[in-house]
Amino acid sequence: MNLQESGEMYLETILILSNEHPTVRSLDVAEYRNFSKPSVSRAMKLLRDGGYITVDKDGYLHLTEIGREMAEKIYDRHRVLEQFLMNLGVDEDTASQDACRMEHVISDTTLTAIKNYLDSN
Repeated sequence: MNLQESGEMYLETILILSNEHPTVRSLDVAEYRNFSKPSVSRAMKLLRDGGYITVDKDGYLHLTEIGREMAEKIYDRHRVLEQFLMNLGVDEDTASQDACRMEHVISDTTLTAIKNYLDSN
């Protein structure tokens, strides 16, 4: 299943938060991204229906295997692009914001070329 950019961002956020905290709730995602609770609730339903997350009886979010794979792929793209932009002299905040937009549209071929470039320098 191909996720839209917003779905990818939600998965990435759940991954980031789960790496920082033992539990993640929809409210945590809303606060982290500064999104409204109803927007996050709708997104979590779509991610759950798509098999990307599960929600336990206490309301905690858990990435499924496919959800984790997708989230890690997006997060890796973000980190590579952010590092590449900072190596070009872009400040960290701008690099992070731009990487967040770029990570959803960049081709695997271009990302691999950037990784190879970063590895060789």
